[in-house]
Amino acid sequence: MAQISVTLPDGSERVLRADATGADLAADIGPGLAQAALITLVDGDERDLSAPLTDGATVAIVTADSDQGLHTIRHSTAHVLAQAVLDLWPGATYAIGPPIEDGFYYDFELPGGATFSDEDLERIEATMAEIVAADQPFVRGEASADEGLALFADHQYKLEIIRRAAAAEADSEDAGEVSGDVVSYYRNGDGFIDLCLGPHVPSTGRLGHFKLMKVAGAYWRGSEKNPMLQRIYGTAWANKKALKGHLHRLAEAEKRDHRRLAAELDLVSWPEELGPGLAVWHPKGALVRKLMEDYARARHEAGGYEFVFSPHIAKSVLWETSGHLDFYADGMYPPMEMDGASYYPKPMNCPFHVMIYRSGQKSYRDLPLRLFELGAVYRYELSGAVHGLLRSRGFTQDDSHIFCTREQLQDELASLLDFVLSVLRAFGFDDFQAKLSTRPEEKSVGDDHLWDEATEGLRLALELANLDYVVDEGGGAFYGPKIDVDVKDAIGRAWQLSTIQADFQLPERFGIDYVGADGEKHRPVMVHRALFGSVERFFGVLLEHYAGAFPTWLAPVQVRVLPVADTHLEYAQTVVDRLADLGYRVDLVDPHDQLGKRIRSAKVEKLPYVLVVGDDDVAAGTAGVNPRGGEVERDVPIDAFLARLADEVSAWAI
Repeated sequence: MAQISVTLPDGSERVLRADATGADLAADIGPGLAQAALITLVDGDERDLSAPLTDGATVAIVTADSDQGLHTIRHSTAHVLAQAVLDLWPGATYAIGPPIEDGFYYDFELPGGATFSDEDLERIEATMAEIVAADQPFVRGEASADEGLALFADHQYKLEIIRRAAAAEADSEDAGEVSGDVVSYYRNGDGFIDLCLGPHVPSTGRLGHFKLMKVAGAYWRGSEKNPMLQRIYGTAWANKKALKGHLHRLAEAEKRDHRRLAAELDLVSWPEELGPGLAVWHPKGALVRKLMEDYARARHEAGGYEFVFSPHIAKSVLWETSGHLDFYADGMYPPMEMDGASYYPKPMNCPFHVMIYRSGQKSYRDLPLRLFELGAVYRYELSGAVHGLLRSRGFTQDDSHIFCTREQLQDELASLLDFVLSVLRAFGFDDFQAKLSTRPEEKSVGDDHLWDEATEGLRLALELANLDYVVDEGGGAFYGPKIDVDVKDAIGRAWQLSTIQADFQLPERFGIDYVGADGEKHRPVMVHRALFGSVERFFGVLLEHYAGAFPTWLAPVQVRVLPVADTHLEYAQTVVDRLADLGYRVDLVDPHDQLGKRIRSAKVEKLPYVLVVGDDDVAAGTAGVNPRGGEVERDVPIDAFLARLADEVSAWAI
């Protein structure tokens, strides 16, 4: 009998019959793996378990406990969703349904312009459960483009995908369904068929741990010029425990939603009259923001930065020179026509800082020159992408631009990364991961060797900081590579905050220089850097991270004093005055309401400390201390509380 030999990831070899599949290999290794196997990796390429293996290949078995396994589960569950919808709504048509982080979605167009309701999601889930219980095999097939058009004749969006692919116009969304003039598809059940390159789990019975989450509108191919479709989002996991854990995290995230907390705590609001993505800050929110900005200013002043300011708009020539109108126009607000010129609200601060540098001749002795601005910028985000403070149309960046020599670049980058991490730690984050984004080939300017030098400098800075990172190929800005730093919050979610970018291109485009020690003119390097990313986004992330319970140094009210009765008001006021004289943010609520109600109100406001004073406290110079999240402490001397408060707040000092 003819045989083949394959190599496993550990270097061992397995000899199988010539027509062996991935499923056969898994069974040959052991019954447990045969039961757990989902797909195979053959020389790095994903394949169905039913696909035959090739002699000499390196083969890995993928199970649900890997990212690739989860990706496959979610991809397959999306197909089951589409099958269920088409069963329930005859005449519906379907577009695309990819796996995404933590789940999947599928886009549909229902007959007669109908829309899904929350009750419909329950019906769809029940039908999906029936499909899973039927244990239908996923069967792959291939056809020519013409045959594919016939197979999907009643589904216009599938037809468009096939035609675009056949015309070599396939975009990234199509790449998961069609390859050139070969149409690949999967069948399961009684006639359900979907475009897909695969792979998929062996059968629907390998699924089942899913939940449909919500319905949203989505333009076909993301363009407002195209039809609006109905998008159903879902989540899928390897087992019941993982699904339950995810749903718990989502429930916790809902409690922490910064938009809800901002309203409950009277911090920020988004009046409809302003338009999407534009917020107003209430006194308490503005106070926290001021504390954040004051901290940033103090850190930058101590770090040798010079403060600058720039206007909110500029003539088009500035953005033409910088390249933003060539590469970033879609993210900019439309121009205003005045005095015979076009003016754009600024999406970035960097060209203004170049203007400041260019205002006078610079010597090598002036470098590095570190400029800092809390600069408001305006970016046109699609209304569907706007999300409170986390994705705004108007926001403030804690923007720095460092101009240095090429010889100084490496030290500056290493120092900057240390600076970034120290600031993030000061606000309570200590779990970091970085992303190194390289040159976007289609949308970038400059010579490769300069990009390589900039990228290598960023890479070395990451390694010197001993910071875990991944490489995002092609994810850089049009003018240079960058490091993005993600932090994990209290419930394990990753947020992208700080950014460092190394830029050889804008100095070249604006023609700036410095006089070197040799008396000749040289081109400086420009480093872009934002620690918060934006003040608004950072505030929103902090609000969700702490669930509104800001650390004492950031809390808008640090201490509230509650006299038990009117007879204790005078003493309570002396306590307030002592705290205020020491610079603490303190208030007093008189006994117009019962003490229990006032304490509950303070807890709802998430205040760090509530001091209750009564007869014994007046006599002894003490207070009852009710710390947030802690046990009530009786008869605490005011001096002892002040010392404790000072220690707590000083731990966050610069």
